[in-house]
Amino acid sequence: MTSFLFLAADSGGMMELAKETGETFGVQWWLFISQILSFLIVAILLYFFAYKPVLTVLEERRQRIAEGLANADRIKKELAEAEKRYAEILAKGNAEAQRMIDEAKASGSVLVERKQQQAIVEAEQILAKARETTMIEHDRILAEVKNEMARLVIDTTSKVTGKILTPEDQTRLAQETARQATA
Repeated sequence: MTSFLFLAADSGGMMELAKETGETFGVQWWLFISQILSFLIVAILLYFFAYKPVLTVLEERRQRIAEGLANADRIKKELAEAEKRYAEILAKGNAEAQRMIDEAKASGSVLVERKQQQAIVEAEQILAKARETTMIEHDRILAEVKNEMARLVIDTTSKVTGKILTPEDQTRLAQETARQATA
C-alpha cells in the first residue's frame, strides 16, 4: 500500500514519504548528505590521485607490452634473416673450401705427375749414362784384352820360335789376333 501511495503522491507528498521512510529506518538527513559529500570528495580525490595515475600507468604498460611484442616479432624476423644469411654464408664457405680442396688435389696430381715424369726422364738419363759408361768400359776392357792377348801371342810365339820378332812381325801378329778375337 505504501508503494501505491508513493506513486500517487505529488512532489510534496513524496518528500513527506521520504521523510517518513528515513525516520522509520533511522536515517538522519544532514548526516546522510554529509556522507554523500564526503564520498564524492573521496571519489574525486581517488579519481585524480589514484585511479587516473593507475590508469595512466596501465596504459603506458599496455603500450610497452605492445612495443615489446612488436620488437619481439621484429627480432624474430631479423633472427630468421640472420640465420638465413648464416646458412648462405656457410654454404658459400663450404663450396669455396671444397673448390679449394679440389684445386689443391688437382694441383697435387699435376705436381705428382710432373715429378713422376721428371723422375722417369732422370732415370732414363741415368740409364743412358750407365749404358754409355758400360760401353766405354767394355770397349776399354776389350782393347786391353786384345792388347794383352796380342802381347801374350807375341811372347808365346817368340818363345816357341826362339827368334826375336821385329816390330813389323809384332804388328802383323797383333792384327791377326785382334781379328780372330773379334770374330
